[in-house]
Amino acid sequence: DREDVPGLPAEADGLWEFPPLTAAPLPSDSPAPFADEDDPGVHHADPRALVLPAPEGAVEDRALRGRDGWSATDDFLSEYAEPDRAALGQLLVDTGLRHITARGWTTGDGTRTRVYLLRFGTAAVVDDLFHRHMAPRDAPGHRVRGAERSVPDEDLPDVSGIAEIRRAVYDEPRPYGTEHVRQAYLSAGDVLAVVLQSRAGTVATVPFAQTVALQSRLLA
Repeated sequence: DREDVPGLPAEADGLWEFPPLTAAPLPSDSPAPFADEDDPGVHHADPRALVLPAPEGAVEDRALRGRDGWSATDDFLSEYAEPDRAALGQLLVDTGLRHITARGWTTGDGTRTRVYLLRFGTAAVVDDLFHRHMAPRDAPGHRVRGAERSVPDEDLPDVSGIAEIRRAVYDEPRPYGTEHVRQAYLSAGDVLAVVLQSRAGTVATVPFAQTVALQSRLLA
């Protein structure tokens, strides 16, 4: 039911408490992104309504929303180290990036979360971008600032239950730098989602998995 996106309960096991989530409203007579066999993967909803909101009690980074809800490409690219940043910027130009929506927040334990949704012209472009450039099997295609090395996180459970969305998650191996960095990439039709979490010390597994799962559900 597009009016009822199931959440994950906030218990004492580290889950964050998010506001009630509902799927983004669709224009009249428009199909859900994975329900249209003629044009699969197209999100007809406003992309700004597809990004996960901050959990209760978190301090939101309102600057990350950008102007009128559209984030600047440079803000996204600033998450990456040079020379990867320049190469990624050219890649986004070459693949026809249409726009970016984003949201970020910091929770009481100091965990910083940034969620970026990059929308492209077709699902085929995103699928190729995901597999060949952003989320190869052995390591992310581009280095995030603060994480010189990242390896696939084979142990992180996929609790979203959405077969149509491809997922790749990576963790920074010890010893960490100034912060511990986790990252996830989601190929969801014509949208590429990037979830980054960092914290001095250790980024907890449970809220990271929760954030990735709930963002996946909003894109389904």
